Amino acid sequence: MRHRRLALIDMGTNTFHLLIVELPEPSHQQPVTLLRTKVGVRLGEGGISKGEIAPAAFERALHTLVGFKEEIELHQVTDVRATATSAMRVTRNGPALAQAIFEQTGIRVEVIPGEREAELIAKGVRRAVPLGAQPHLIMDIGGGSVEFIIADATTIFWKQSFEIGAQRLLDKFFPDPSGVFPPEAVAAEQQYLAEVLAPLAAAVQEFRPVGVVGASGSFDSLADMQLGQLRTEAELPPSTELALSSFQTSYQQLLSLTHAQRVALPGILPMRADMLVVASVLIDFVLRITGITHLQTSAYALKEGLLAEMLEQ
Repeated sequence: MRHRRLALIDMGTNTFHLLIVELPEPSHQQPVTLLRTKVGVRLGEGGISKGEIAPAAFERALHTLVGFKEEIELHQVTDVRATATSAMRVTRNGPALAQAIFEQTGIRVEVIPGEREAELIAKGVRRAVPLGAQPHLIMDIGGGSVEFIIADATTIFWKQSFEIGAQRLLDKFFPDPSGVFPPEAVAAEQQYLAEVLAPLAAAVQEFRPVGVVGASGSFDSLADMQLGQLRTEAELPPSTELALSSFQTSYQQLLSLTHAQRVALPGILPMRADMLVVASVLIDFVLRITGITHLQTSAYALKEGLLAEMLEQ
């Protein structure tokens, strides 16, 4: 009898992820991971703030999906689920990209709304971090959108997706990412966040989360900076404790360096060197409005949430 093999594709605004698992028989056992990989596609680069996917990014996305299709065939996958988020949600030519992917690979891409994205992220994070009985603030900083969820191990109390991802913040506040991020740009981003994230501030007052769980590339990078080395997707543990002092040190360091110096830091992917600056301003803002001092990362997010959902069925 052939085992069921699932391929889960998460097409984010910065990064495309592919997870291939085998579902064991009997089904109450844990799925076995066969492949976990990611590609920095930067789908939002050069266009997301204008409401379109730029031609080069469009090509990178297609090329990546053709590569994923090869892996899927190689692993004799029986079911494929592909989801796309902010960049394909809000761009004029997002539907054209979904169509081109289908024509070239046969993979059907499901473009999901922000609320659904938040729900799946929470389900994925719960597989990595035991949230227990106290509410935690889960945040996922994508390139296009940022999801915030207040949840414990069983209940989602509040969730919202905001179109303020790192690529958008970069376009808006960091016109010359080759240099140092100036104090006035930090202040401008903070002021903008205070306006846009008013619903988050209200939810935090109401539900009083005790810790922050960060699920996204930016948090992985900060954990790598804490360790002083860049880890591959396969080397990342499900969850890492991020010391507040380590975050603050990394944040100050990122603010004081040029692009070339940021890229040279141990633990930094070149693709993230600039986004991490605007993302860190966002993390710092959230820590300040919540007063939270306990930080954890989750290597699991949307695609693991999809897996969790499929296992429930």
